[in-house]
Amino acid sequence: MSAEPLDPDLQRQAIALLNFYSEAGLDMFLDARPRDRFTETRGETARRAGRDPGSRAAPDAASRLDRPAPAASQRGVEPVRDARLDEAMASFPAPVLQISGDMAVADARERARSATSLAELAEAMRSFEGCGLRVTAKTCVFGNGAEDADLMLVGEAPGREEDLAGEPFVGKSGQLLDRMLAAIDLKREDVRVTNTVPWRPPGNRPPTPAETAMCLPFIQRQIELVDPKILICLGNPASKALLEADQGLLRFRGQWKSYTMGLGEGGQIHAMAMLHPAYLLRNPAQKRLAWRDLLALREKLDSLTAL
Repeated sequence: MSAEPLDPDLQRQAIALLNFYSEAGLDMFLDARPRDRFTETRGETARRAGRDPGSRAAPDAASRLDRPAPAASQRGVEPVRDARLDEAMASFPAPVLQISGDMAVADARERARSATSLAELAEAMRSFEGCGLRVTAKTCVFGNGAEDADLMLVGEAPGREEDLAGEPFVGKSGQLLDRMLAAIDLKREDVRVTNTVPWRPPGNRPPTPAETAMCLPFIQRQIELVDPKILICLGNPASKALLEADQGLLRFRGQWKSYTMGLGEGGQIHAMAMLHPAYLLRNPAQKRLAWRDLLALREKLDSLTAL
């Protein structure tokens, strides 16, 4: 017997809920039934303490005899499954990664080495299947700006706006970055802007070290192909990945370092860590530190371009 169609109002509400989950980074079903993790945790804690779940003290024998028998669902009997839910789950197949771990990093290195242009590198990244973030992200955010820019800025990973647009730094943090560049007479289109990880992590969580390691060969190769005079790492994750910073960003920022090309033969690039625009939006008082770094960047850029 076929299932009855959903009420139109309920259907609209279900679609709105699914869209909300998708924007929050929840793009697949893990189970057909919801699970109350709080009840499960309380139950496990009570069992370890020798008590029944949900009670503050262990009941006596009389109270246990008066307790009604558990419901069918609590005795392990599966509830009736809704055919409409099974049909919805079928449209969200579980992702299957072709490679993982060390093999994924090795594959990323090989793909990055083989790219002789930014266009080839972008295509190599889009076809790379080793990083699971590509399954939940909508787009691969490669980078934009001048392909031979003197200044290259690298952030951590795309956010929601960047994932939807397919371009880095287009949200509020991107607008602040544009104003920061304009304050030292730089145009956004004249610099190269990208991220260490090209796919948005679900729920805007930070990328894991394994995910960063898989994507690192691609950003290293992009730096090689652009060959900028100055490399700016925006935020702590990018500074750790590219400059191997071993201390907090507030201490590490503003200091000129040397970045050595990671994949092929090449020289060194002047590099500096700066506060990420998203951090500055949350902590406006730290903009004074960012202004000092911008002035140092302008001074260094002028000295290098004058040579």
